Order: sequence, then C-alpha cells, then structure tokens
Amino acid sequence: MAISIKISKTPQSRIHLCDFDNIEFGKIFSDHMFRVDYKNGAWQNPEILPYGPISIAPSLSAIHYGQAIFEGMKAFKSTDGTPLLFRPTDNAKRLNVSAVRMGMPEIPEELFMAGLTELIKLDQNWIPTKDGSALYIRPFMFATDDFVGVRPSENYSFIIFCCPVNSYYPKPIKVKVEEKYVRASTGMAGFAKAAGNYGISMLPSYEAKKEGYDQIIWTDGNNHEYVEESGTTNLFFVVDDNLVLTPHLDGNILNGITRNSCIQLLKAKGYAVEERKISINEIVEWSKSGRLTDCFGTGTAAIIAKIAAIGYKGNDYILPDAEQRVVSNYLYQTLYGIQCGKVEDPFHWSVKLD
Repeated sequence: MAISIKISKTPQSRIHLCDFDNIEFGKIFSDHMFRVDYKNGAWQNPEILPYGPISIAPSLSAIHYGQAIFEGMKAFKSTDGTPLLFRPTDNAKRLNVSAVRMGMPEIPEELFMAGLTELIKLDQNWIPTKDGSALYIRPFMFATDDFVGVRPSENYSFIIFCCPVNSYYPKPIKVKVEEKYVRASTGMAGFAKAAGNYGISMLPSYEAKKEGYDQIIWTDGNNHEYVEESGTTNLFFVVDDNLVLTPHLDGNILNGITRNSCIQLLKAKGYAVEERKISINEIVEWSKSGRLTDCFGTGTAAIIAKIAAIGYKGNDYILPDAEQRVVSNYLYQTLYGIQCGKVEDPFHWSVKLD
C-alpha cells in the first residue's frame, strides 16, 4: 500500500553555507527532515518538513526515563550521480529490535523506507562526492508523553535527519582497554542502539582521552577479561595475517551492519573468521609474539577504523603500520567501493534511488 507523505519544502536552501571540502562531522545538517508520530496506538501524519528545532515539554518522558533509540546509516552517490543507500532495511529491522527491548512501538518497515526514500531524494544535492565522504543519516525515536511517571510512554515521535560528513577517524586511533566501568551485562540492553548505552560511555571516554587515547574498548561486566566493542565500533583482530576474530554476539554488543558486511566479505575472500570470546590476555600475547598483524573497528560512521595502539595496564601495544595492513585496507576499499557503486556488489546491499 502506498504511503502518503505530506511534503513542505524549505523556502530557502542552506546548502550554499556548506563547505563540502571541510566538513566537521555531525555539525552541518541538510534542508529537511522526516517526522511521523505515534498516537492512539498508530503511526500517523507522516511528513517531510524543513530541518529545525522541535518543541518539547519539560516533562517529556524521554528526557526523564530514557526511552530513546536511534540508527546510523549513510547515503552515497553512484558514478552516474544517483543516490545509493547501503542496507537500509537492515537498519529498519535493527531499529525495531531496539524498540522492542526499550518497550517502544515498532515502526513498519514500509513507513521507515518511504520516509527515508523521499527525504534522500529531496536532499540528494547534500550528498558529498569527495572521496571518503557521505551523507550521514540519523533515524531516531523517542517517548513524547507529557508525564512524569515511570512507565512506558503512550506517545512517540520518529524523525530522520541528515548531515554531510567526511571521515569520522581521519587517522589510525589509540584505544584503551576499560577496566573500571561497564557498558552492559547479561540481561541488559547492550544489543540495542539505545541512547543510554552511549550516555554512560561519556565519562570513561573522557577519562581515556585525557590520557591520550581516542576511544575505549569495553570489556565484560564480570571480570573485565573479554573484549566486547569499542565506544563507536565493533572490533576485529587479525592473527598471522589469515585468521580474523571478532567478539560473538552475546547480547552485550551491537549487531553491527558494517560488522556483518565485513564478515561476509572476508569469508567470500577465503579468510577464516571466528566469532567467539576474545580475552585481553590473548590479545597481549599475540601482540608480544608479533602475531597480531591487524586490528580495527567497524561501524557506519567510521566504516573501517584502524587501531594504531591498544593501551592495557599502563602499556601500549603497538600495531603494524596501517598502510601495510592487508585485511583492513581490503575491507575499506571494497566496502566503500560497493557503497559508492564503484565496486561490484555481489550481495545486493546497495539500494539505488532512481
């Protein structure tokens, strides 16, 4: 069934204010946004309107009790200038997984896709074409009850807005293994892309940055023995150039779409890929013996974030030169090439908005 979306175009585009050669990640926003509200048990009144402030009550349920989830995805331009979306229905499915865990209503996939498609078509001129850049897309949902009480909200808003971006991490990063704070544990919402999961990461990330690190590696909530994910990415470790390991999905880490894409690409290339528990002690031993030949994070914003050093118990374990790494360089070139339509897409991941 066709979904009717009211479209109100901005009277004056702000695109002339954007310097596409010098974009600061997450600070410039395209002209429009999509919004649909959940009231009386149904999603209603979908519309595209000019990007701008939204009115909220001081007693807004999401602010007080944390019912807020989001997604991260990107739009690219193919070689002929057509907008391309990368695995958008996977983002819709994952948003609904998060919604269920947070006691929020699921949004129909066809409504998600209809709003997303119309928005990207309307703001397609905001998609940068510089190498390494893209139009970052932020779908999010939050509780909108004007009520101070601990219960699931009865009303919600779902919004999508966009911002042109360059590389999230322009150079290899230093990460510190977190041994004090915990992001998630069994029975919590570590697998959900919930706002609170990122809120609790701010202090440990800040403390790590004061010590000279760019990010942290979260560890398990029992003994801080096993790695889980980084602050913004899933994690991969390459041993002896041919064995690739990544923490298995145990409910504590995000089921990354970029993570899944990398696993499929690696297996198709003939690499052995293991999804299992990975201990810090293993990583240290691999590094000391010279067997840890690559280490990187994967995520929508970063795509592939090469890790230059891992800090643990006062020591920095240095990784090989980033330019010489085979696995992470292959993944970045292939994945970004597929996203831009420059490399064959055997998995049919890209959706072309004709």
